[in-house]
Amino acid sequence: MVDKDTGKAAEAARPDGAKRVLRQPSIKDIARLAHVSHPTVSRALQNSPLVNPRTAENIRRIADQAGYHASAVARGLVTRRSRTIGLVVTTVADPFTSEVFSGIEQEAHDRGYCVFLSESNADPERERQVVRTFAERRVDGIIVTSSRVGALYLPLLSEMMVPIVLVNDQHPGAFVHSVMIRNLEGSRAAASHLIELGHRRIGFIGDQIGYQSDAERCAGYREALEAVGIPFIPELVVQGDGKPEAAMRAMDQLLALAHPPTAVCCYNDMTALGAMRSIRLHGRRVPEDISVVGFDDLFFASYTQPPLTTVRQPMRRMGQMAMESLFNLMSGDASEIRIKVEAELIVRESTARVKRG
Repeated sequence: MVDKDTGKAAEAARPDGAKRVLRQPSIKDIARLAHVSHPTVSRALQNSPLVNPRTAENIRRIADQAGYHASAVARGLVTRRSRTIGLVVTTVADPFTSEVFSGIEQEAHDRGYCVFLSESNADPERERQVVRTFAERRVDGIIVTSSRVGALYLPLLSEMMVPIVLVNDQHPGAFVHSVMIRNLEGSRAAASHLIELGHRRIGFIGDQIGYQSDAERCAGYREALEAVGIPFIPELVVQGDGKPEAAMRAMDQLLALAHPPTAVCCYNDMTALGAMRSIRLHGRRVPEDISVVGFDDLFFASYTQPPLTTVRQPMRRMGQMAMESLFNLMSGDASEIRIKVEAELIVRESTARVKRG
């Protein structure tokens, strides 16, 4: 009797199209075919030890033959979990974001979660709106990269009731869960490398919308100068926006000085790209005339001409760490308050000893 009924249910799902599928079989259908209760089917499909192994195996076989697929929505109503994560990024066009997302998505996938992605376009109000929307859609947790809101999430937590982890927060403060690169130490290492090569007039191209990370990287640059008694010269610090076009204009400004720098520290690798192009357009060479250091170690850094010396951020790993921290919060486990990730200087061919003239 069971096999006969199961055969009829399975027939509807056959690829030969002999019978058209009118609807997805439900737990009630499986329970009727297996002659057991609805709760027994539910437990068996969740591998509960409360169901006799032979009964559970029979239920799973019937479900498979009938083409049954568990509904994520229905499962969420039972478990109070949607098994979804909301991810807010500045822009999907940013290679840094792409690497961080890869780490987040892989960790989420390994744990059976889906990731919903949305852009903030570096707009604090849009960032807040996206986070609220994710919370209203009952995601289990939220990750925000390069947050422009930061500590302001704190008063919203009790209202939204959704765990949040920030990656490279641009407004750190009272907010307690974040993953950050050691910006100051990384930038200090980059500037110290140039100093060791004999450079004394070193420029810095920042990011006017980078907020905290820009402030920390500029501070690291200044610390390296102060450590060896090199005076800080304000005219050698100019602002871009983290993109090549603005970096070209910033480098043009440095090259127009009566005494241009012999080396430049850049806010990120995208800034370094623009700086290197400006240097070439002015008829100068990297590193023979001007050394250039980036920050991030994006995928293209080793393919530029010359290959770019830069500070490596373990972007994919940072995404994984953010996801691990979020899972701990979602599970009620202890999670490190502020995770600081080590930066690593990667020396390539865009830096060289200063020319003595």
